[in-house]
Amino acid sequence: WRCFRMRYITILIFILTLNIFSDTLYNFENENDEARFNSLIKDIRCPKCTSGSLSSSNAPISEDLKLKIVEMIKDDMTDQQIKEYVSSRFGMESLYEPVLNKNTYLLWYSPFILLFLALSLFIFRKSS
Repeated sequence: WRCFRMRYITILIFILTLNIFSDTLYNFENENDEARFNSLIKDIRCPKCTSGSLSSSNAPISEDLKLKIVEMIKDDMTDQQIKEYVSSRFGMESLYEPVLNKNTYLLWYSPFILLFLALSLFIFRKSS
């Protein structure tokens, strides 16, 4: 029993000390930059994955893009500038919330138009 207990304690100490030797993957100067990074990688799609965000992807291209985002944050670029870089490099569909412009009017206003049509059809159907 004593030998078994010593092995158990040795394994437990080894597992608990593994974290001492770990290092962060992305080094930031302050917590605000880290929060911005986490927010950005949740708002940007992985270029390779079908519907996943950068935060949920381990694809090599998404890891490279994360490193580029860290570099741009350290260069004091705004979130908008970073999103513009990503959309110019990978297309507008790389953002979960595309900008409002003449190419995306239908995307932004179609839910309201469909809701209005459905409600008006429901109201006029009841009255007749």
